[in-house]
Amino acid sequence: MSSFENLRIVDNFYQTSLFFPMPTVAVSTLCEDGSTSVGPYSLIQPYYVAGRDYYAMLLQCRNSSNTAQHILRTGKCAINFLPDDPRYFKELVKLSWPGDTPEDKMPCFSLPMEKSQIQEEDPGDMRPMVLTDAIQVIECTWMRELDGAASDKAGELNGYEPPYHDFNGITSKFGAHFILRVDRILMKKRYADAIINGVKAGDFPRLPVDYGYRDSKNFWYHRGRRMRAELLPVREASLESVRYAADRADDKVKFTDDALKMVLNVPRVFLPMVLRGCVDWAKENGVELITAEHMQTINDKRAKEKEEKRKK
Repeated sequence: MSSFENLRIVDNFYQTSLFFPMPTVAVSTLCEDGSTSVGPYSLIQPYYVAGRDYYAMLLQCRNSSNTAQHILRTGKCAINFLPDDPRYFKELVKLSWPGDTPEDKMPCFSLPMEKSQIQEEDPGDMRPMVLTDAIQVIECTWMRELDGAASDKAGELNGYEPPYHDFNGITSKFGAHFILRVDRILMKKRYADAIINGVKAGDFPRLPVDYGYRDSKNFWYHRGRRMRAELLPVREASLESVRYAADRADDKVKFTDDALKMVLNVPRVFLPMVLRGCVDWAKENGVELITAEHMQTINDKRAKEKEEKRKK
């Protein structure tokens, strides 16, 4: 006998048939007159996270929304993460009424905004403004060439006719999905320093989590609490198993035992990628036997590249 109830699946099941925790973000986009419009969203998540030549987020929204129409027209947006504070959440809820135009809602929006960092560096790259009080911001470009979505255009506010795309652009009569290339991650210094130097419980920003519209009166969200750490299990691979993978990484470049000991804690699923990176470095530098000293050089190089990316 099951201990669960079989709940009916209906439209917007993530908020009507589930208690589904989601982020609360403010997506800023460019209006036709060059001004910035802001809308609150929760149906957003990482999409491409590794193994490609760029990273991406996925945003789902009504295709008639200001946000969707602006992305269809300009391809640019910024995802702003505001602190968990009632005054910020109240500002976002004020912007959430479907059908309001930017002219209707933005005069009532009181949070300060500033110019995109990317546009400051390249004035020809027009971008929406970002929220000054945000803890972090992801500046994005819509990858309209994916799934044949380049032909999708703004202008239809009463529902789009088929054919529809599978995962990018106009995906249903009233829906849209946008694969958004991550152009830049902006972060306030306090939190950027924590990521670089090692995060402690007190370093995590308090970010709101919502459960969507659950009734006709209220927008429910969950106040953040102090983070709790739980130690990861230690699963150190044997030197023999790492040697087995290393011997198959390349037919010429080999590793000493001391070098392989430095990657014993790398999860098995990532080990081939790590070894491949070491082999690529060795070939670039004319090395055929990678030692522990070489591994340290490779690690230092990766750390430097990570720091340079952060500063861009």
